[in-house]
Amino acid sequence: MLEESDHRSLAQRLDLFHLQDDAPGMVFWHPRGFVIYQLLEQAVREQLQAHGYREVRTPQILRRAVWEASGHWEHFYDGMFRVQDQSCDAAVKPVSCPGHIRIVQRSVPSYRELPIRLAEFGLVHRDEPSGTLHGLLRLRQFTQDDGHVFCSADQAEAEIMRFCEAVSPFYAHFGFDRVSVALSTRPASRAGDEAQWDHAESVLRAVMHRLKLPQVEQPGAGAFYGPKLEFVLRDRLDREWQCGTIQYDLVMPRSFDARYVDSSGQRQHLTMLHRALYGSLERFLGMVLEHHAASLPCWLAPCQVAVLPVSSAQGPWAEEVACRLRRAGLRVEVDSRDESLARRVADAHAQAAPWVVVVGAREQAAGTVTLRARRGDERESLSVDSAVAALSERCSRPNFGG
Repeated sequence: MLEESDHRSLAQRLDLFHLQDDAPGMVFWHPRGFVIYQLLEQAVREQLQAHGYREVRTPQILRRAVWEASGHWEHFYDGMFRVQDQSCDAAVKPVSCPGHIRIVQRSVPSYRELPIRLAEFGLVHRDEPSGTLHGLLRLRQFTQDDGHVFCSADQAEAEIMRFCEAVSPFYAHFGFDRVSVALSTRPASRAGDEAQWDHAESVLRAVMHRLKLPQVEQPGAGAFYGPKLEFVLRDRLDREWQCGTIQYDLVMPRSFDARYVDSSGQRQHLTMLHRALYGSLERFLGMVLEHHAASLPCWLAPCQVAVLPVSSAQGPWAEEVACRLRRAGLRVEVDSRDESLARRVADAHAQAAPWVVVVGAREQAAGTVTLRARRGDERESLSVDSAVAALSERCSRPNFGG
């Protein structure tokens, strides 16, 4: 029996998504759940655009030589879905990094073009054991808000600073205001030489020092290709969730021989940074659901306004009100079922609608509506124009590009 606040229980109640054995660890998104998914996508997209990233799309299947160069064939072999591609060994991508390197390699950029910032909502697959799967929190197919910065070595610290400064304000829009960060250092199994690791770790420590972050370290927890800063969110139940990350890659630019032309005309290896705010859109959505126990912020609710006619006689007027709200950009559902008004109000709140608009004979005659909030018993009688303006403001999306 799932707890009421478990995101899988909430998904059933709110009709957001389901999972089944036809596709273990892969999500069947329902319309209401996909609305939230798209809103998460839009939030990151706005932030990426504001920070100078350009969006790309790369192939789902790449051949063995690519994964050997990236190190995944050696270090992540069991975690990949391997396939045969015209008698060649290949794999469905577990990450988007090699595809982004291939894009940058095509031009051999000049130092004047750096930094190059690429981003992708990368659909990735990882062959997780069935016993480890856990709703949205551990999947075999998920979407990474994947981004990579290609720069010179002396630009890396500023790029990492830029990312770190934007992290806490971004998470605050979702109700996470307790964010900590830790430096994950070199693991036992790793690529690159010790001097490279020393340099990369010193850059990340310098960023933590400049931002006055506590010098928390996780020895041995870095990726095989480089150290990373990991951001941890604490939710309303005081649980910790590792979420965003920025990673200093010591391996791929050299193994792929990805270079730029410096000011003297010499070809130098690029420095590559991996960054993500969610890590996994699906996992972050599960975190948000459990953090808010389905009482999502107005801007994130799949249905923002439930319009309820008191009787069937007000049905056409309710549809007109709903149409005007939709034209203002609000997500609206009309409940004209043959149930009592009290029952329909309770159902709207149970379905996590932040606002209920009631239209009865009196409201129709006066050209008004009665507004009820999800929390509290307060009611407002407003003209339709005033209600549209008020709800548009109360349900407005945060500015993620700021």
